Amino acid sequence: MNRIYYPYSEFLIDIQTLVQKIDQKCDAILAISRGGLTLAHFLGEHYKIREVYAINTIGYEDTQKLESLKVFNIPDLTATKTVLIVDDIVDSGDTLIAVLEVLQSRFPDTVFLSSSIFYKSTAKIKPTWFVKEAKEWIDFFWSVDIKAE
Repeated sequence: MNRIYYPYSEFLIDIQTLVQKIDQKCDAILAISRGGLTLAHFLGEHYKIREVYAINTIGYEDTQKLESLKVFNIPDLTATKTVLIVDDIVDSGDTLIAVLEVLQSRFPDTVFLSSSIFYKSTAKIKPTWFVKEAKEWIDFFWSVDIKAE
């Protein structure tokens, strides 16, 4: 499997590109944890949105895709009208689809939009906004740089 390193400096540029693409106002930002947490924090700061939440999913063990996907720790979004769901990458699309199914069933009056830095064209769903198409495995700076040498 080909892997590329994604540095912080590139992330900063891509965040600016993403905010230029996002053309709808949202009441809240929902990170798919853990990959979307860094992106959600930066977008929350940019848009001055304090309603930044996280939802947990487990679909991978390192680079190995698991047979089933778990969605848990669902925040209460009853008071929100429009939520931006963020993740680092939409790979197969399974995670975003599962999260949307859970959220739309619990909060049918809420509009859910989605964004990611990376998107694979083979995914089953395309995020509302994304920055780059991924063709290989991405080693994000937040996963790599923290590890001891």
